[in-house]
Amino acid sequence: MNKFTSVQDIESLPSLVDQALKFKANQFHPNAYAGKSVGLVFLNPSLRTRLSSLKAARNLGAEAVVLDISKDGWALEFEDGKVMDGNKAEHIKEAAAVMGRYFDVLGIRTFPGLANRDEDYAEELLNAFIKYAGVPVVSLESATRHPLQSLADVVSIKEKWNKTEKPKVVLTWAPHVKALPQAVPNSFVEWMKVADVDLTITHPEGYDLAQEFSEGVNVTYNQQEALKDADFVYVKNWSSYTDYGKILSQNESWRFSMEHLALTNNAKIMHCLPVRRGVVMDDAVLDSPNAIHLDQAENRVYAAQAVFNELLK
Repeated sequence: MNKFTSVQDIESLPSLVDQALKFKANQFHPNAYAGKSVGLVFLNPSLRTRLSSLKAARNLGAEAVVLDISKDGWALEFEDGKVMDGNKAEHIKEAAAVMGRYFDVLGIRTFPGLANRDEDYAEELLNAFIKYAGVPVVSLESATRHPLQSLADVVSIKEKWNKTEKPKVVLTWAPHVKALPQAVPNSFVEWMKVADVDLTITHPEGYDLAQEFSEGVNVTYNQQEALKDADFVYVKNWSSYTDYGKILSQNESWRFSMEHLALTNNAKIMHCLPVRRGVVMDDAVLDSPNAIHLDQAENRVYAAQAVFNELLK
């Protein structure tokens, strides 16, 4: 594995999940990668991704350094041949290459603008780092995917499921006060299609994900029908892909409640966090024994540790 941006970058999902669970059982390996370094570059806020990545690198004995490039770095230029006489002080060719000289692995986190779909889905910044850094690059979330979160989600399902048959997993849209990107649902669907699960997506009309992600998956606009017999329910908001970046509905009936939970097979309830209580999900659900969002958050450490281990080897 020479980069980690999607499920397509890994050789074996079961092997990577097993490695993460082994790290959970025995997380500290202070001599594994002593002298190695991981650079974590953030262009937008983060709590779990930042802290879990720092902890994961240090658990392996590697040094981790965080750069808030939007605050601590120069404004970056991406266009080739550009005469840089404006407000962009540094070209991505130099910035990425210098970071690659400093670190053995680079993690990059960026967010979509949610204004121009083609620009967001082109993943210009992430791809520029991959092109010019000269070292393995990890996506700490991009405009279209959040692979470290998705790996932690697979780990969480694996450790909670002890039956031989496939679990029924439902991804359900929920309302939110602001427009959010499709990165987490895109990525979750992409990884669930590779995992050994039975996946259903449910959302109001107008919130269909890009076909490259949802193709081959059961999709329904009937939330109650989708939730029947579900073993795991991932509750998440996202803005429209077709009417890009827009909020088309604030239908509160989609807010996940105990009434929704009662439709399931006593499902485990998942969320990537942060979650707006009383908007996306009711307190009663989040505070119930069915909620495993804190387990998912903890598993972010071991997911990142498994990925860094593969890239630092």
